[in-house]
Order: sequence, then structure tokens, then C-alpha cells
Amino acid sequence: MALFRVSPVRVLGQCVNIRGAMNNSSATFSTTSTRANDLPLAGIRVLELGQLIAGPFAGQLLGQFGAEIIKVEAPKKGDPLRVWRELDVDGCSPWFRSIGRNKKSVAIDLRTAQGRELVRKLALRSDVLIENFKPGTLEKWSLDPTSLHPHNPDLIYTRVSGYGQTGPWASRPGFASVCEAESGFRFINGFPDPETGGLNGPPVRPNLSLGDSVAGLHAAFGTVLALLQRQKKKEKGEAGGTTVDVSIVESMLNLMEGIIPAYDRLGTVRGPSGSSVTGIVPTNAYPCLPSPSAPATPVYIVIGANGDSIYERLMHLVGAPHLAGPVYAQNHQRVAHRAEIEEAISKWTRTRSAEEVERFCAEARVPVGRVVSVREIVESEQMRARGAVQEVWVPRAPKDLDEGADVVGGGDGEGEGKGWHVKIPGTFPRLEGCDPRPQWAGPDLGAHTEEVLMGNLGLSAEEMERLRGEGVIE
Repeated sequence: MALFRVSPVRVLGQCVNIRGAMNNSSATFSTTSTRANDLPLAGIRVLELGQLIAGPFAGQLLGQFGAEIIKVEAPKKGDPLRVWRELDVDGCSPWFRSIGRNKKSVAIDLRTAQGRELVRKLALRSDVLIENFKPGTLEKWSLDPTSLHPHNPDLIYTRVSGYGQTGPWASRPGFASVCEAESGFRFINGFPDPETGGLNGPPVRPNLSLGDSVAGLHAAFGTVLALLQRQKKKEKGEAGGTTVDVSIVESMLNLMEGIIPAYDRLGTVRGPSGSSVTGIVPTNAYPCLPSPSAPATPVYIVIGANGDSIYERLMHLVGAPHLAGPVYAQNHQRVAHRAEIEEAISKWTRTRSAEEVERFCAEARVPVGRVVSVREIVESEQMRARGAVQEVWVPRAPKDLDEGADVVGGGDGEGEGKGWHVKIPGTFPRLEGCDPRPQWAGPDLGAHTEEVLMGNLGLSAEEMERLRGEGVIE
């Protein structure tokens, strides 16, 4: 089964090139109005002032479900995420093509008074403003809620920062990695010291910016709550605007399950647990025989058999029926015998391939899953069947690329020109009767400056030319 593929759309201009080449052309998009109008956030305009991950991820989520996202970026440079990690042949990060999906890029210099005035006017015509600047920055520019709400009393103002807009730490720089540490999340990730139960060496972090993405989820959720609240206020004849204050630390703390009440009532300080999880047995990653095609690469499989009846089936499967029965019937009893249970499972998996373990566990109705890389994810029959990985077209003309870059493929439609499809995650969660596939990839810097400023604010061609000449817009 083929991956879902989004029909190509024509986007002129280019992502910030690593050599600094720019193109100021505008863009048009071939979307179907019926599908767009059926999405739950259709008709909601979001002004995105954030950059990097947390704010833009919130904007991505809202845009996937129909909101119009106007992304304000600095001229010449744009969002730093455009050139983070691996770069494609056009000098743009494929990551940005994903997180910037369905957004309109407007290049405005917020460091100038004229640029800030343009953004203020856009905010007065928007339903939501998302920002993730250091607290106090937009107050300094008179683009804060106090400055905007008198002129747009229905504006939802969503703010993402490290520690929130109040409190003694509000002014601290709030990078996700630091906030993950301050939330307690990093302390429980790693391998335990056998004597103290604390960390045995430095904590192990997930190889992604988890705190930013979790904060972005909270920001999107909070924005939708605020929109619902606004509707109720409007029915009462009240102004519907409000501020959504999202902290990365608090967003991560929200994931920490029962750690705080357990400490409060029992004095328990949960520490790291390696590849398992504290207080639940068995659920762990177990070693299997290496793959013949890569004998030097360790292979692990995760088995989750903490359900009582599932556990009993697993013990019979691994040849350890003596570890089943009344003494091991419930989870708290198994926790007391964790070492011998884990050894029995590991002894069985070590002599079998991951495929064998997966097949035997499936037959015994025991939850199991291989630890896979992105290669297996993209090729997964389940992911394909669900459309969990989709493709979106990035059109490009040879003149827009670095010298020697390889432009591959061609558009699916007549006259689409050269370019490529980029695979990106699909849209989640799924809503019945809703098909919010990505309409276009993350746009090139300033691709919509003309469309938005002339169409939304009514600027003339002469005004646009003057602002470009003064470096206010691009």
C-alpha cells in the first residue's frame, strides 16, 4: 500500500538558503474549499510569533485542523529551525517543512517600529496570537495582552515560556532541556545506582526536544479551551479574550503521574529505572539475537505483561510456570520478585530473534513490540494503513537551489515543475468525518508577505515597495 500523498501545490519563493540567497515571490495554494471549511478550526485566524519548536508546534497542530496560521518571521534569517539539523538540497531543514505545514510565512522585522505596527494591525484582525518570547519582550514592544486587548477584546493570547509569565523565575531563559531538568523529568531517566536508587551517572535524555513539544501540545489544548470559553462569554455578551499561560516546566510536570502525591503521602522519591518503569512488573526491553544482516547491532524487544492474566500466559510461554500462581498473581507481588522474573524473560528472548519473540508473544496474546528506527516506521504496514506518514510536495526550480543540488522528480500535476515529496507525520488525533491532510509543506521565507499585508491590511503596491526598500518586510 502506498503512502498517502498530498497533491502538489505551487509555492514560489524559497526557504532561507545556507548561502543567503532569497526570493520574494508570493504564493498561491490549490486547496479545496469544501474540505477546508469542514475542519473544526476553519475560520480561526492565528498569528504565530514564535520560533523554533514550542510555539510553532502549537501553531502546526491548530493549522492541521483548519486554522489559518500567519507565521511572522525575521527577514533574511527566518525561523532558526529552517537551518537546524540536516539540510535538504535547497538549504532548508526537512524538519521545518513539517512543522511549518499549512502556514503562511510573512517576513516582518519586529525590531523596527513600522514592523511592530504591522504586527499589531494583524493581531487586531486575528482570533489567536501565539508567542514564545522571553517574558517581558512583547511588553517592551507594546504587543502584549494589556496593549492589544483594548483594541481586540476577543483575542486569545497564548504565551509559551520556560517558567510561566509570573513567579520569581519568570524572567529566566526557558530552554526545554533545562526545564526538563527542573521538572524532575531528567532525574527519573537513566540507570539507577544500586545503593542509593538515584542516578548512576548523568541522566539519559530522549533524542528530541520533548519539553518543547509537550508545551506545544498544552498550548494548542489551552488555545482550543480558550476558544470554547470565548464562545460562552460571547453568548453572555461579554468580551471573549483571555490569556493562555503555558510553562514548559509545568507541562512536563503534568506528565509525572503520581510522583508528587506518592512523595507527599509516603515520602517516596522515585528515581531512574533504566529501560523499565518503577513499580510495574514486567514491562521492559529485552535483548534478542542480532539480525544476520547487522550482527554487531543489538536488537531489543519490549514486552508489556503487567496485566495479571497476561503475565501468567507469558510465564508459561517463556518456560517459567514456577513463576506463575498465587505468589505472583498481582503486580505488587511481582514487584517483590522483579529480578527473577526479568531474568526468566531475558533468558528466553536472548536465544530467539526479535521476529520469533514477536510471533510467539502475539500467539500468546502478550503485548510486544520491536524497538525500531525511523526506517522501519516509514516502511511499517500499520503506519501505511493508517496514513500515519504522509507526503507533501516541495516545488523547486533549479535556479533556487545551491549549485550542484539534485532536483528530483516532477509534479503530479501538469505544469508543477521540478521538486520533491517530503515525508512528514500525519495529522493526529483522528476525528470521524474529518480528513485534515497537510495542504502544503512549510513555506519559503516571506512567501506570503504580499498576500497577507495587501489582502488583510490593504497595503498598496507602493507601500509594499517602500517597506521592502527600508528593510521592514521581505
